[in-house]
Order: sequence, then structure tokens, then C-alpha cells
Amino acid sequence: MVRSLLLALLLVLSPFGLVACAAPSPTASYGCGTAGVPCLQGKALVELKTSKGVVQLSLDGAEAPLTAGNFVDLVRRGAYNGTVFHRVVKEPIPFVVQGGDPQSSKPETPVSALGTGSFIDPSSGQPRFIPLELLFEGESGPRYGEIVTSPTQQQRLKLPHERGSLAMARSSDPNSASAQFYIALRAMPELDGRYAVFGRVAKGMDVVDQINQGDKLISASVLEGGTLVRDAN
Repeated sequence: MVRSLLLALLLVLSPFGLVACAAPSPTASYGCGTAGVPCLQGKALVELKTSKGVVQLSLDGAEAPLTAGNFVDLVRRGAYNGTVFHRVVKEPIPFVVQGGDPQSSKPETPVSALGTGSFIDPSSGQPRFIPLELLFEGESGPRYGEIVTSPTQQQRLKLPHERGSLAMARSSDPNSASAQFYIALRAMPELDGRYAVFGRVAKGMDVVDQINQGDKLISASVLEGGTLVRDAN
């Protein structure tokens, strides 16, 4: 328990090693199509070919449509091909396997810079950010841009952090997720309500357990589903 709390505190002080820069301020309008990001309609099955083997991810467009849609869009753009798993924490207790920094695919990127990159939208030349997206039992749609710390509300989350959960990394700004993602190596209720889970490992969790810092994500592709829409209605 003490170690778990220390990891959670570290996360708050330096969340996933990302840099809080140029993230947009909260606005009144979030949802499908905002910031040029489509939503995932239904499910999608994504395959990651890594240097340790194949991992399949099931993405949930019903519970996290914007976050899952952003991921599918980036997969189809090839944003993850050749990137590096730049942050793997297994000690003192299992924590996360994190990757998806687009700049990590470039050999000239210094190791010290890994974990600071975002997806740069070629149409605008600007980083693309998405808001924190959380869906709760009994609510008709997700909440956006709002960190939830109430234990009572956290227990109502439709997608909590369980072993194998797939979620978006971000900086201290809840609206600063871009391309970087992580896979939970254990249940982590201390992250619930703070980071957006949008899927889980469907196959290959044994491969995830073998991934070490510096291993490569060779390619990512959509195997099934993956219908993207600009309007969730």
C-alpha cells in the first residue's frame, strides 16, 4: 500500500514524464470532431507488433469514443510505427508500460527527450491534444476536462484501471493527452478519475509483461472495426 501511494504521488508530481506545454485551455465544447478528432463508433481491434511479440488491443468506442477515436486515427496515420517504449516501470511493484511518443521513431531524438513529444497535426503544424474523457454509470455521455477524485464517483467509472487497461498519458493539464499511451501492469485505482482508460489488452498480456524500456513498437494496425465519425449521435 505504501509503495502504491508513493507511485501515485510520483505520478502527480511528474505525470508520465510528459511536458505540460501548449495544451489548450478548457472550453465549453468537447466531443466528436473537436480539435479535428473523430470518435470511434463501436469497437476496434488494434494489433501492435513489438520487438517482444504481438499484442492485440480492444478499444471501446461506447465508453470512451473521443479517446479511442484519437488512437485509431493515429494508428491509421502510422504515428506509432517505429516508436519506442520509453517508460517501463516494474519495480518496486508493477506499474506501467508506456510508449507512443512520435518523436521516438527518429534516431536523432536524444534519450532525454523521449516522453516529451506529441502528435503534430500535418494540416495545421500544431500539436493535437484531447481532453480527459470519463464516463460514469448512470450518465448518458462522458465528462470532459474534469479530474474526479471522489472515491464514490470513482467507483462508478465505466472503465477503471485494471491489469491490462489501456489509457492515455498526459501532463498535469487534464486536457493535454495527445499520442502517448500506457498499459497498466496491475489494477491501479489510484489513477481512476485522473487518466482516461479507453480499452484493454485482448491478447498478448504475456508479451506486455516482457517489454522493457527501449523495446520497439514496430507497427500498429487496425484489424477489426475502427469506424470513425464526427458526430457521436
